[in-house]
Amino acid sequence: MSVHINAKKGDVAETILLPGDPLRAKWIANTFLKNPICYNEVRGMLGYTGTFKGKKISVQGTGMGIPSISIYAHELITEFGVKNLIRVGSAGAIKEEVKMRDVIIAMSASSNSSLNRNRFKGGDFAPTASFKLFDKAVQTSRDLEISFKAGNVLSSDLFYTDDPKDHEMWAAYNVLCVEMEAAGLYSIAAKHSVNALAILTISDSLITGEKTSAGERESTFNQMIKIALELAD
Repeated sequence: MSVHINAKKGDVAETILLPGDPLRAKWIANTFLKNPICYNEVRGMLGYTGTFKGKKISVQGTGMGIPSISIYAHELITEFGVKNLIRVGSAGAIKEEVKMRDVIIAMSASSNSSLNRNRFKGGDFAPTASFKLFDKAVQTSRDLEISFKAGNVLSSDLFYTDDPKDHEMWAAYNVLCVEMEAAGLYSIAAKHSVNALAILTISDSLITGEKTSAGERESTFNQMIKIALELAD
């Protein structure tokens, strides 16, 4: 076991889905996995392992923000040998052409976090999805006839910002949406030479003001889950 994950070696699959909400992890496991077993309840961050189409796969809640997902990603990789980490989460649209419930496959993740500037002594590291997972997700989406948008996303340290128009600066450079974890996940995965990808569903729009409910975010958004599950080796 690790500090934050009460599991034994072999309890966690090499491919794992990472929702921020632990209740979404529970819903994914009970809805999509065969014979799911709960391997973690530490801090309420539920983790499960089961099978999908005969392949062993896990799902683990990570909490909100770059620091939280970085902790779980680090422990999953270094303590449990996870090789493919797939964030499945919600995001807010910041471009007019990005609509509610659109699926976004994140090629890269810009950020207002100082985490990587500190790590790289002022340098600007570019957190990027692994091509293996990105390419497979694009093909899977087409095979399943699930429409998607792919591009750059913003991983923000701020959920509530003092400047209500702050997103416009990023949108002007064709950033599609804002979330809070992908840049951290991509950085940790790069450090350890494993695969990472964020697949997101638009839960609200900073353009129109539309929002989904907490219940909808917890137990719907099926399309991104269907794509993610097909990425297991």
